[in-house]
Amino acid sequence: MKFTAVSRRTLGLIAVAIPIVALFIYVVIRSGPMAPVSVTTSSVTMRELKPQIAGVGTVEARYAHRVGPITPGRLLRVEVQPGDPVEAGQILAELDPVDLDQRLDALRAAADRAEAALSELEARHAFAASQADRYEKLFTAHVVSEEQVITKRQELRIAESALNAGHKEIARARADVRAVERQRDSLILRAPVDGIVAARTADPGTTVVAGQSVIEVIEPGEVWLNARFDQVSANGLVAGLPAVIELRSREGEFFGGEVVRVEPKADPVTEETVAKVAFAEEVEPLPPLGEIVHLTVHLPVRKAAFAIPSAALRRVDHVIGVWKVVDGDIEFVPVRTGPTDLQGYVQVLDGLQVGDVVVLYSETTLTARTRIREVEALPGAAP
Repeated sequence: MKFTAVSRRTLGLIAVAIPIVALFIYVVIRSGPMAPVSVTTSSVTMRELKPQIAGVGTVEARYAHRVGPITPGRLLRVEVQPGDPVEAGQILAELDPVDLDQRLDALRAAADRAEAALSELEARHAFAASQADRYEKLFTAHVVSEEQVITKRQELRIAESALNAGHKEIARARADVRAVERQRDSLILRAPVDGIVAARTADPGTTVVAGQSVIEVIEPGEVWLNARFDQVSANGLVAGLPAVIELRSREGEFFGGEVVRVEPKADPVTEETVAKVAFAEEVEPLPPLGEIVHLTVHLPVRKAAFAIPSAALRRVDHVIGVWKVVDGDIEFVPVRTGPTDLQGYVQVLDGLQVGDVVVLYSETTLTARTRIREVEALPGAAP
């Protein structure tokens, strides 16, 4: 009787425990750490890609003329302010000549004296030449001696040497005058082109050094953009591509543009490719230099390309790839990608074929041993 009662109790406990254990295993498998991860998937398709890359930039002067002195000095006057229009040759500023005007007067006087001395030397040379010629004729007529003829010839050579020295002296004096005149003229800073004053870096009374910029003049029709693009998406960026430009001060207003050149040196700190983009037509009014702009560059259309949503890309052990679904399981497949369009699709150059199914979104981070469950959508994931 006792054995029978114990057996019944044991069997009862077992009957109760089995459903509990089964329920526990079911819960662990379905919703615990061993539960499959819900994922959404997408297939590799063949589609036309219209890749575009977005970037930011600043407005810069294409040609900036920085005007400054070639000799040190103190600014005497500045005639313009930033924003003023100027014409080529217009006086922008002037440096204090100190004693340069007096030195120029002294050199001009010296040149005048040299010219007067040259006139005297020319007269002496003419007289010596006439005397030498006269004595040559007298010697032929046996009126004078040979020694007298030789003396007159010597006097003519001396007069010629003095005249040559006089010519060189007047040339030197005139060169000194021209040099000081050019030095004096260099103290007057003039506009090199028709343009607008972009910056003024010194005021009257300031001492400036040779080569220092005092006034910066830009040509109003010659502005472009110093644009920057993420190196990851800049593949295919070349000169000649069309661009759409939006100035920050004119939100919602778009301007046409064109990539003028791609700089051969990228920025290694920000990991960006640098390019110059020009406006397709003149912008009125001229945007201020340094203004931030947003750009979109249209890359060449890929007529037929393998494409997947860019959200499917993952980085595993520093390798770019996707989680490919194979017979209900997943495996990581490295891929080589091309440009991305603004619809969120990226070109697949290698690693996948049309019809391959890849994981788009997942509840948690995936591994090669993760079990998955495909669902239509995940809470919070992009549609």
